[in-house]
Amino acid sequence: MSFIADRLSLIKPSPTVALTGKINELKAAGRNILGLGAGEPDFDTPDNVKEAAYKAIREGRTKYTKVDGIPELKEAVAEKFHRENGLEYSPSQISINCGGKHTIYNALVATLNPGDEVLIPRPYWVSYPDMTTLAGGTPKLIDASPANGFKMTPEELEAAITPNSKWLIFNSPSNPSGAAYSGDEIRALAEVILSHPDLYVMSDDIYEHIVYEDFKFEAFAAAAPELYDRTLTMNGVAKAYAMTGWRIGYGAGPEPLIKAMAKIQSQSTSNPCTISQWAAVEALSGPQDFIAERAKIFEGRRNLVVSMINQAKNLACEMPEGAFYVYVDLEDILGKSTPEGKMIETDLDFVSHLLEDHDVAAIHGGAFGLSPYMRLSYATSMEVLEKACSRIQTATAALR
Repeated sequence: MSFIADRLSLIKPSPTVALTGKINELKAAGRNILGLGAGEPDFDTPDNVKEAAYKAIREGRTKYTKVDGIPELKEAVAEKFHRENGLEYSPSQISINCGGKHTIYNALVATLNPGDEVLIPRPYWVSYPDMTTLAGGTPKLIDASPANGFKMTPEELEAAITPNSKWLIFNSPSNPSGAAYSGDEIRALAEVILSHPDLYVMSDDIYEHIVYEDFKFEAFAAAAPELYDRTLTMNGVAKAYAMTGWRIGYGAGPEPLIKAMAKIQSQSTSNPCTISQWAAVEALSGPQDFIAERAKIFEGRRNLVVSMINQAKNLACEMPEGAFYVYVDLEDILGKSTPEGKMIETDLDFVSHLLEDHDVAAIHGGAFGLSPYMRLSYATSMEVLEKACSRIQTATAALR
């Protein structure tokens, strides 16, 4: 009898986390690795947020809190939704969790029964299918055509829905493609969902503030208010506020769902870090001007990477509308060989070649459910991006 639970054989470790570990190992061995794999802003947490954390410590706010968040943070989240999204939620409709991933996982564990399907457009964030499986559900993938900018169409959604479909996970702007849905595109999807009364929407808005040019972000429940009672809107402070390590996410939705999520949390993590909660109050309630300034910096980085990748031999990528990733098409390099004679048969082969022979870290498209692609993160400096893209150009030019 195996000591390890059988369910673990159904999932794989997060490839993004694994890559970070590999990069750290290589750097410790003296390699000059340029990392374009991590989904983590290189900016620092704002000083006023840090000070709020120091203040919480000095004032002894270090004890247990209500299991799913302090009232002050729930109020700050409610005000954020009102101010930025035109959504009205009461504190009893809000759950505070240990990061955005935790919000999603709690919701899935609280709602899925064996046989329930979770509809997941691909390419997808790496954890959606595995979290669904761990929660006892069945991931059902929807191919979002590259020809449509990796955005799911109403027809593709309709074709995927069955009587067992319980959730649609909706991520805009998207990790890994950077695709972002307009309000009109959301409303077209909502028309399909309305005809399926047992289907709920989990809207992952974590990249809400990282959008470019004239794109206007709309939350799903705001664009389709008729689905307000069937939508869990989730977000967090990780990306916009450069607080990845603080581990604060939040969700807002139907009160019975929020209560069920709290029940799960009461028997797993209990409350999120108290100090991080007070820091998140300040993040959401304090000055917000820097967010747009940082988005403008990301936009410049995006433009550099897209330009340099499209100049690389046999590579191509679209211009993303949000987030801080580009999803690069590797179709034209499959079947080619490296100068050392290694055949590039898959996207994993190519990103392994980049890491081992050119000291550039990227993540293969297979991790996001769609090959042959690779995801590059431009959440790092222009200097690093320019060097890394130059190395990628050198690598592709040498393939035969």
